[in-house]
Amino acid sequence: MNIIGLVDCNNFYASCERVFRPDWESWPVAVLSNNDGCVIARSNEAKELVEMGAPTFKIPPAARRELILVSSNYALYGDMSRRVTTTLREFTPDVEIYSIDESFLGFDGFPLDQLEDHCQRLRYVVRRNTGIPVSVGLSTSRTLAKVANKLAKKIAAYEGVCLLQPDSEITRQILEDLPVTDLWGVSGRLGQRLSQMGIVTAWQLREADPKRIRARFSVVQERLVYELRGIDCIDTDDLAEPKKNIMTSRSFGRLTSDPHEVRAAIRAHAARGAEKLRKQGSVARAIQVHLKTNKHREDLAQYHPALVVQLPHPSNDTRVIVGAAQAALQCLWRDGYRYMKAGVMMLDLVDRETLQHDIFDSPESDAERERSAKASAVMDELNRKMGRGTVRLGGTKGKADWKLKAELLTKRYTTRWDELPIVSLK
Repeated sequence: MNIIGLVDCNNFYASCERVFRPDWESWPVAVLSNNDGCVIARSNEAKELVEMGAPTFKIPPAARRELILVSSNYALYGDMSRRVTTTLREFTPDVEIYSIDESFLGFDGFPLDQLEDHCQRLRYVVRRNTGIPVSVGLSTSRTLAKVANKLAKKIAAYEGVCLLQPDSEITRQILEDLPVTDLWGVSGRLGQRLSQMGIVTAWQLREADPKRIRARFSVVQERLVYELRGIDCIDTDDLAEPKKNIMTSRSFGRLTSDPHEVRAAIRAHAARGAEKLRKQGSVARAIQVHLKTNKHREDLAQYHPALVVQLPHPSNDTRVIVGAAQAALQCLWRDGYRYMKAGVMMLDLVDRETLQHDIFDSPESDAERERSAKASAVMDELNRKMGRGTVRLGGTKGKADWKLKAELLTKRYTTRWDELPIVSLK
C-alpha cells in the first residue's frame, strides 16, 4: 500500500521568527505584509488577539501592547523552508513541494505498522535540525492526507501524526462531520453548487456518483470523489487552494541541462501563474521558484533547490512576476545537473479589490497600476481568443525597485553574513 504524507509546518512564519528568538516562545507573534500593511501570519497566542488580514493601523492599542509585530522576512522564511525540505529527504526520497510550508511525501514500500513511528522520528529531527514544529497527515490519497493533517494539528491525542485508513469507521465519522467546503480545492461557490445537489459533507461527496459529478462540474471534481475513497489521482497543480497559493509546474519532455530551456520554462510558468492570479482576482506578495532532478536516476547528481522572492508590492503583473522568477532562477542555477521539472508558485495571495495600498503611494503609482491592469487584460483577452501563449513576454523587466517599508524586519540570520546571530557567554 502506497501511503502519502502531508507535512505542514505549524504557524510557519511565526515559527521561523521564534527559532532565533527563543525568548518569544509562548508570546503572541504576528507577521505583517509588504510595507507592514496588514497581518498575514500569527502564532497560536496571537490568534486570540488579532484577526488574519487585519490592517495594522486598526489593531486595538490593548492588543498591540501584547503583540510582537514583525515585518515579513521572506529571505529567512524561504531559507528555513529549504532546510525543512532537505531534512524531509532524509526520511523519503519522494518529496513534492506544495507550498512554502507544506510538502507531500511518498512512503511507497514503508511498512505500515512502522510508519507512524517513522513520522514521529521525522517530526523530532525536523525540530532538532531547524527549530520548526511540523504536523504529519497520512493516507492513501492527497485529499485524505490533507484531512489527516488538520486532525494531527487540532487533536492533541494524535501527537502530531494522524493516519487515516480510507475505509475505516473513524474516517467515515470524520468525513460525515466535515463540511464539503473544508476540503482541499472546494471553494465557497463550488460548495453552494454541491449543496444544491444535497451534498454538504465530505462523506456525501465521497458517496456521490463520480460520472454525475463530472457532468455537472469537471474531471477535477470527479477525481476528488475518488480521492475521498482513498484513490490517489489528483495532481497538486489541479487543486492549488484559492487565496493561499497557486502552483504552476511541469516536467520537461526529457532531462535537460540547457539553461535557455529552463529559463523559458520558468518564464512560461511565471506568466501562467500571473494569469491565474488575475483570473481569480488575486495578487501575490511573493513567489517561490523550484527545480527538480529525477530522484529515480541514482546514476545522476541530485539537486532540488527552491528560492522565495518577495515582490516589490503585491502584484499580478506578468512583467513583475516573470522578472522576479528569472532573478530567482539565476540564483538557483547550477551547471552539471540534468533537470526533470521546474515550477513557480504564487505565495501569500490576497484579494486585489480589498488590498490595502501603501498610503505613501504617489499618483504615478496608481497610474502605473492602471496601465499594468489594462496591458494584462489585453494580453489575457488575446490569449483566450487566439490560444494560450499567443502573446507572451520574450524578456523580463530589467530593473525593479525592491525596497519596501519594513520597519519591524528581523535579521536574515541564515542568508547574510553580516546578520548572523551572535552568542555571548557570560
